[in-house]
Amino acid sequence: MADECIFCGSVLRYFENDTLMTCEFCKKTELSKIQCINGHYVCNECHTKDVGTIVEICIDEKSNDPIYIANKLMQASFCHMHGPEHHVIVGAALLTAYKNAGGEINLQKALLEIIKRGKAVPGGVCGFWGACGAGISTGIFISIVTASTPLAQKPWELSNQMTSCSLAQIAKFGGPRCCKRDSCLAINSAIDFTKDKLGIEMHRSDFVCTYYKNNNQCIGGKCPFKAMSTSL
Repeated sequence: MADECIFCGSVLRYFENDTLMTCEFCKKTELSKIQCINGHYVCNECHTKDVGTIVEICIDEKSNDPIYIANKLMQASFCHMHGPEHHVIVGAALLTAYKNAGGEINLQKALLEIIKRGKAVPGGVCGFWGACGAGISTGIFISIVTASTPLAQKPWELSNQMTSCSLAQIAKFGGPRCCKRDSCLAINSAIDFTKDKLGIEMHRSDFVCTYYKNNNQCIGGKCPFKAMSTSL
């Protein structure tokens, strides 16, 4: 069926304990719980090495629809079916739509910041940390547009509330993870939250799933977006 290892295309496996592994691309050795069935490991940095393309795509984007923007980013060559690149894509799509909907931010500066912060959230956190990176990305989005810091008051509150709202929606549909499904659930939560708390209304379009054939763990009829694709 679909590939998951971006080195050989084989299915990934997850270990309970950290194991010393060497990245097939950069040859960096580090501890990880993720490896494909053929023994290959790709580090977080190499998995997200081309996310800088996000700035090029988003900076000229005119849409205020974060689902549309996220889907555009998901179709770019740097994005795989699953992976930590989604921890950047979600926030980048929201920042771009927020700006285009009237939000007052320096978009280029904000995009560079979401890339920096999003890349720091490693792959697999949804299962190992109990906090999906797509949900965390919405909290990062709010923290950037409100200029939150650990010492802030209302911005600190809002960014943590945002992450909580996203994670609740993601958890509602259960596992296993689907980075496309969870990203869109997180974005939809952020659209509502941003309108309610910040007064900026972004457009909401329906997410039409075209990725299920590439997902070995697709939950089919349990997916909230399954009605968007008659093939599911």
